[in-house]
Amino acid sequence: MSLYDILLIIVIGAVAGWLAGLVMNSKGSLLRNIIVGIVGGFVGGYLFSLLHINVNVSVGDINLGTVFVSSVGACIVIFVVDKILK
Repeated sequence: MSLYDILLIIVIGAVAGWLAGLVMNSKGSLLRNIIVGIVGGFVGGYLFSLLHINVNVSVGDINLGTVFVSSVGACIVIFVVDKILK
């Protein structure tokens, strides 16, 4: 895994976490958005693979399907964490 790949994961995680924060009306820092987005990528990827759903829309090097799947997963992560902490 190259430095470029790591930076791309961080940027996609940040965008996915930010989008999930908007959807779920949850505020957080950049670091929180990155962490939630990356964890959401794993959660969303797992759930979408279980449902046999393939979202593949690319613009340049960024796969918008990955951002979508990560955002959906991040929404689920935010929902579960909010329920656990209440």
